[in-house]
Amino acid sequence: MKKGLFSIIAFVICLVLLVLSVQFYLDARRHLLMRELADRDAAVTTGQIAQTGNTRENAVTRAIEEYSPAVIGIHVTRIEEYSSNPFFNDPFFSRFFPNNIYKKRIQSLGSGVIISEDGYIVTNAHVLGDNAVEIYVTLSGGKRCRAELIGTDPLTDIALLKIDRKELPYIEMGDSDAIIIGEWVVALGNPFGLFNVSNKPIATVGIISSMNMNFGETRDGHVYQDMIQTDASINSGNSGGALVNMDGELIGINTFIFTGNDYNASGSIGIGFAIPINRVRGIVEELKEQGEIERNWDLGISGQPLTSSIVNYYQLDTDHGIIIIDVREGEAGYKAGLKIGDIILSINDQEVLRNRDVVDIINNSYLKVGDSISARIYRDGEELSVKIPLEN
Repeated sequence: MKKGLFSIIAFVICLVLLVLSVQFYLDARRHLLMRELADRDAAVTTGQIAQTGNTRENAVTRAIEEYSPAVIGIHVTRIEEYSSNPFFNDPFFSRFFPNNIYKKRIQSLGSGVIISEDGYIVTNAHVLGDNAVEIYVTLSGGKRCRAELIGTDPLTDIALLKIDRKELPYIEMGDSDAIIIGEWVVALGNPFGLFNVSNKPIATVGIISSMNMNFGETRDGHVYQDMIQTDASINSGNSGGALVNMDGELIGINTFIFTGNDYNASGSIGIGFAIPINRVRGIVEELKEQGEIERNWDLGISGQPLTSSIVNYYQLDTDHGIIIIDVREGEAGYKAGLKIGDIILSINDQEVLRNRDVVDIINNSYLKVGDSISARIYRDGEELSVKIPLEN
């Protein structure tokens, strides 16, 4: 009897030990698996840790190290005129007071990106301003050299410079249409002139916050459409600098910040915008070939918005648009077959309510001389589609 009891107790003890052993083994395997997964996640999070043994090196640090040499500081000297006459703009009093015009040299700075090994540099047109007489660039390492202005396109706020050097570091242009919201980016530039302190561009890191941000035309004449938004810190002096993704591609040109009440006001709050590189690419090629982009188009027509009296007088079936009151012979509107009394309802499928709408639609589409627009017009009770060339 006792022998049988001991056998049962021994069996139970062995069974418990077996269960504990299996549980211990499973816990050990689970712990090892969790550690492997954690190590793998850490490698992905840090941007594919380099095989150098330095676990602090990642995609961000490599992008900064590799592409910083292609970002430069820009120093501009331009001439501004001013008058000491307080009645300078008054047509009556200015006749009785001497009008002395003075000139002063204005210094400004910004950033630029080398886009080819033979020295082509892209930046913002507003970095250069008007009447620039001297343009110098500072390369990484502190070397300073004079730059030649190839051309500017104020509408898109893009300018192209050239320095007389070979085998320069440069950044390849990427595809801004392939940008992913949330992907990591690096902004490189010359905020507050700090490039001159360290002799290399200043880097800030963030993500792509949004895409296709439209602001239309500013009071300075620049049109900002389809802009890239990033929370990488952009400040005064960053304009014209590079926005680079983790593949080391140039995807945008940093252009302005937004503070809630104005563009380019001092102080970043983490909302910055860059011109997509796909737009920059086309502008740069045209500036290389022609030195300018002809946007001084003229449709050769005059018009005025519809009023209730015009609608009633002509018994129109529409209450919006602009009515053509003059068509100049031989010019674009005349060639397209427009007539006095025609009513322009829309241009490129965008409704027209006033004369300024025509200009805004064309400018916001970045159209230039040589392009054409499609106008929907109302004539004699019918709607017609007319193609109008943009000519100067």
